[in-house]
Amino acid sequence: MKILLYNPDNGVTRNFMPHLWMFLLQALTPPGHEVLLIDGNAQPMNEAEIAQWVRDQDIGLVGIGAMTRMVAKAYRVADAIRATGVPVVMGGPHVTELADEALGRDGGPRHADAVALGEADATWPLIVNDAAHGELKEIYAPVDASGKENKPSLTDYPVIPWDLINLEQFNLVPKAFTSLLQKVGEGWGTFRIVPVESGRGCPYGCEFCTVTGFFGDSIRFRTNESVVNELLLLKKRARREKGQMAVFFIDDNFAINVKRTKSLLRDIIKAGAQVHWVAQISANLLRDEELVDLIAASGGKWVFIGMESIDPANLKDVNKGFNKPGEYATVLERLARRNVYAITSFIFGMDNDTTGVAERTLEQVRTWPPGLPIFGLLTPLPATPLYKRLETAGRLTRPKHWQEFIPFAMAHTPLKMTIAEAHAEVNYGWDHSYSAEALAQAVESLADQPLGYRVNIFLARLCFRGIYFPMLGRMAWVKVIAQNRRTIFSLLKEAVFGRRSRPRTPDGEIPYQDAAREVSGGVSA
Repeated sequence: MKILLYNPDNGVTRNFMPHLWMFLLQALTPPGHEVLLIDGNAQPMNEAEIAQWVRDQDIGLVGIGAMTRMVAKAYRVADAIRATGVPVVMGGPHVTELADEALGRDGGPRHADAVALGEADATWPLIVNDAAHGELKEIYAPVDASGKENKPSLTDYPVIPWDLINLEQFNLVPKAFTSLLQKVGEGWGTFRIVPVESGRGCPYGCEFCTVTGFFGDSIRFRTNESVVNELLLLKKRARREKGQMAVFFIDDNFAINVKRTKSLLRDIIKAGAQVHWVAQISANLLRDEELVDLIAASGGKWVFIGMESIDPANLKDVNKGFNKPGEYATVLERLARRNVYAITSFIFGMDNDTTGVAERTLEQVRTWPPGLPIFGLLTPLPATPLYKRLETAGRLTRPKHWQEFIPFAMAHTPLKMTIAEAHAEVNYGWDHSYSAEALAQAVESLADQPLGYRVNIFLARLCFRGIYFPMLGRMAWVKVIAQNRRTIFSLLKEAVFGRRSRPRTPDGEIPYQDAAREVSGGVSA
């Protein structure tokens, strides 16, 4: 039987990284079946095109995974495929919480022939076998004979054959530049960001998050050897292709067990398995100097930190009081001293937010080492404590907001500002962090670092700019390049002629704020 695993696009812009679940289920599929993958972010297709593709390829089963913001598109695709007579099984956090919606048991239309609840490591082989015999059940749940949920152990993690999987759709290097870039340095003919997990689960239980409900509050880890071998396989493939491979550790909190994380990073270093990697780590765990040393030595380049707010009252309200805004600057400086930088995430529209929250936040951000700030709105996801609290209080304005996904739009009423004001705050945050002036400031603030670091921050800012301002056509890119021509020219000039010396502080550093003022002429980022 031929099986298609499909992930819909994220509803905002093209994603920079494929989703792990497709590769994991492909590795868990019983022998004798052929599994094909389509990620809508890398390979855009409308419903009619996917339905025709399923017919042309003689697909016998389609698996669709989707988070809440993607589920409306997932349902439309599922409907189109089911209309061809091919069965569809759906899974993921949203479907797990709202299985009746996917199965049409809530009074709405039916979208799936079957649903996989929770983690599908154990149930996926059963689904495939049942589908092959025409005996597909409606619900597959990872439970034992007594009905108790089983969480899969990760100690016997399947080997994902990265050396054999077709990853062409995930290459971020345009085909026109492939042959040229293969000859540059170690080779850049391909560049991919690949998802890897080393553990699952999170004990924190933040009010707005679905992670604890889906994966549980107990942490399960893969063996160090398993993770190291996977990194070595990715490095081997990159060398073979004369390309580059970066890794995003998708663990909900990569350093939740600091002792174990240190052990893993030491093993990565010992095995020579370093690749450039990104991971999600809470700010409170980055107080540990040895951990940060190991992050840098093992290839860590970016750390995603869910700061959420600079207001302690907001953090307490959403059960994230372990975040201490007074420590943010120290944590980021600690990372930057090792040339590791942060993707800092902020949520506006929280209960203690008032108008001007974006500017107050940016006043802090401007004093920190350059990074990638991102901004979103507080969103009540199904079955989270936040959703239940807002529903009880009668504050939901779009109780089923996922059925008509609108990017960067609130689904409830904030307490101390209007919905329109909250939207304006998010727009302000993005506008003032990703303007040409802000990008120039970020580059100049690293004037005491090698050219490569400034090129890195510039390209990263350009890419992250696309989250809020999608650059989906050639003319959009031309416009962005034109807006940033001075910074691009400056970097190219330095690459050819070298750089001028810079005034430094007594300890040899160029203050971030001073560098920013020089570039922007006093214009804030």
